[in-house]
Amino acid sequence: MPGRLIAVVGLPGVGKDTVIDALCRARPTVYRVKRVITRPSTAGGEDFLGIDLAEFKQRRRAGAFLLSWGTHDLHYGIPRSVLGVLDRGQDALANLSRRVLQEAQQSVPALDMVWLTAAPEVLARRLAGRGRETTADMAKRLARGGAGPPEGFTLTQVRNDRPLEDAVAEIEALYFPERV
Repeated sequence: MPGRLIAVVGLPGVGKDTVIDALCRARPTVYRVKRVITRPSTAGGEDFLGIDLAEFKQRRRAGAFLLSWGTHDLHYGIPRSVLGVLDRGQDALANLSRRVLQEAQQSVPALDMVWLTAAPEVLARRLAGRGRETTADMAKRLARGGAGPPEGFTLTQVRNDRPLEDAVAEIEALYFPERV
């Protein structure tokens, strides 16, 4: 039986990587997908592989990515190697964009999706706290605040503007009920 890819999706600043990291600590057998991003590795935030745009494009042409997308002047890739993890029956968690959910449904044998939400003021505070974007970039990201989960997908909504352990416990109860 293949493992599941559990896609964690939501607006910028909602805490996708924080929730993924906490779930991986709570569930050490779950694989955390390390994204490839066209930003310097020193930018902070999630554990990712930072590469330049030319290398990203070369890897994409070579078929190294299962999923890839661009947003906010950056490019993101999910390594194709995650399919081997799933083939071994291991579950994996990935921070995905809404833009690639349809492609993910077609490419991954077992896909579950969690849509994280948080109040707009929480999103603004978290984006400012990251220190990665300019004020103008943060404003662009927050302008998408009305964007909800994409239509046509079954996503489980989980609030992440409460204690982190509460959001993690809710996801564990939904996706790992045999161990809660």
